[in-house]
Amino acid sequence: MAALVVTWFNPVIKAFYMHLSAAGKTKKMALVDCMRKLLTILNAMLRKNEE
Repeated sequence: MAALVVTWFNPVIKAFYMHLSAAGKTKKMALVDCMRKLLTILNAMLRKNEE
């Protein structure tokens, strides 16, 4: 659910989602890829101790 909301409001993830959709991925597959990207970003933020 968080990844869905992020695709609406975060311009980086939104552009990534649109790119995947345009490339022919289904909506669910594109959303799962966005979830993974979001987790990667959050993990990097935790490692660097950022907010």
